[in-house]
Amino acid sequence: MKVKGVNLGCKVNAYEVEYILSLFKNHGYLVTNEIADIYIVNTCSVTNQSDAKSRKEINRIIRENKDAIIVVMGCMIEAHKDYENSDVSIIIGNKDKSKVLELVEEYIKTHNKKKILYKDFDDSFEDMFIENMESHTRAFVKIQDGCENFCTYCIIPYTRGRQRSKKPEVVLKEINTLVKNGYKEVVLTGIHTGHYGSDLNTTFPELLREIVKIKGLKRLRISSIEITELNDDFLQVLKESPTIVSHLHIPLQAGSDDVLKKMNRKYLTNYYRDKIKTIRSIRPDISITTDIIVGFPEETDENFNETLDFAREMEFAKIHVFPFSLREGTKAEELKEVPANIKKERVKELIKLSQELERKYLEKFVGKNVEVLIEKCENGISIGHTDNYLRVKVREEVEPNTFVKVKIVRLDDTNLEGER
Repeated sequence: MKVKGVNLGCKVNAYEVEYILSLFKNHGYLVTNEIADIYIVNTCSVTNQSDAKSRKEINRIIRENKDAIIVVMGCMIEAHKDYENSDVSIIIGNKDKSKVLELVEEYIKTHNKKKILYKDFDDSFEDMFIENMESHTRAFVKIQDGCENFCTYCIIPYTRGRQRSKKPEVVLKEINTLVKNGYKEVVLTGIHTGHYGSDLNTTFPELLREIVKIKGLKRLRISSIEITELNDDFLQVLKESPTIVSHLHIPLQAGSDDVLKKMNRKYLTNYYRDKIKTIRSIRPDISITTDIIVGFPEETDENFNETLDFAREMEFAKIHVFPFSLREGTKAEELKEVPANIKKERVKELIKLSQELERKYLEKFVGKNVEVLIEKCENGISIGHTDNYLRVKVREEVEPNTFVKVKIVRLDDTNLEGER
């Protein structure tokens, strides 16, 4: 039977889908990107648009093959526990994802549909272990799940549960296995990655120190980390280890102290500014990308202009812009929403600034020599990324998963071109 995985969310979701597909593959199923007999859909609920996209994709799959076994799981289900669809075979939330194979095989025998949801998450980490990631040059490793920050706009603590971590020895074994299987770059993922270890009497920097000792691992990337977790211990590891790449994604969410307080973000702009200054003293050319929410309830023109000014001052390499999306059950429900037309204009303005900042950052590398990990090669053009996540194309055929040293010769819009 053919099985297809559909990821609608973050890198954690992507990892989970990859793990589930590996279980099916090891039991004789054929993993495909075409029409399948079994669909595994890992949903997202970070915004209302994510919910809508998840539902739309489920309906598309049903139209594609109504007779297929369809498994729907993840955050959208946890956020909408009343979700029902007569054409869906199995519905689960964010627990028991490691049991999807056995649930499907039970369904094949009985044809009994199932909906399995829990009132509460337990405190255990649902272990998953990947040896390969199909069609990926870099490998994701999920080290952590859950979040206890309770930002006033966010539904994720309610859909993912409490903070919990994968045991360090399991993380190290998984990365060792991936490196032995040819992966040169690993990305650490989690819902609140930098909070790793608080439930295991260890810390994220302690884990990093052990990971960078793994022979053959050339690059270690962190999917996202909060500014409050960039403590002195972390910064010392960053200073000591060139294996950790020169790219950090550090969510800002707002450049206005008034808005940050309403968001319950647990830091203010001065704190963020000082940390970024320290990071750049360690890695001058580091790429710092961020997330910013536009149109948070009660955000004034003055608040938004403060965000624009602060983002410009921080010289981000790229800003991921998100219009505020109200999530039922969050504290932000109690605040007055910004009109949609104002929100739309602010989004445009911040995207324009992001494009300006991105180009300014990229221009610094024209004429410089960089090292690129090639990820794909098509029609004589090879494309890959530097350690600071510059996307570079090289007009020659290079084997994927190979490092090449090139000189950046031109910048076309946001596309860098290198020559050997």
